[in-house]
Amino acid sequence: MTCRALMEEVQYDVTKARQTKIKVGSFRINPDGTQERKKVPSAPSEALLTELLEDVCERMNDYRLHEDPVTKQKTFKRFAPRKGDKIYTEFKKFFYHSDAYRPLKSACETIIEEYEDEIFSLIAQEAHDLADKLCNENSDLCDTSNHTEL
Repeated sequence: MTCRALMEEVQYDVTKARQTKIKVGSFRINPDGTQERKKVPSAPSEALLTELLEDVCERMNDYRLHEDPVTKQKTFKRFAPRKGDKIYTEFKKFFYHSDAYRPLKSACETIIEEYEDEIFSLIAQEAHDLADKLCNENSDLCDTSNHTEL
């Protein structure tokens, strides 16, 4: 369950980073006074990805345990709005923190330590649905038959 919450945050950050555009081209000025420059999507650098992974577990307090009323399956779902969402300004007035979610943050940090290379590789391959790729295909982190903890 923690793996999915972690990878949702990573997917969001990577998508946001890929939407960023940078100016490229020559700094040389043409005879008419113009420059040949254009904006292209930036590729997340290893330094950016490292920073992203260092900060992502801090956001595990934005998740709460949700139990499906039909299947009784428990998952972590994000309940807090993201910075920039319309409701964020009002929401940030409230401070929500529970010691009950410290294990979630700890599990997040453990997953990053153990699977950092796989996470980088999936991002470099521009894999879609990072949660399925890492949590189900590249590890057994979401195999519910083997895990009862977070």
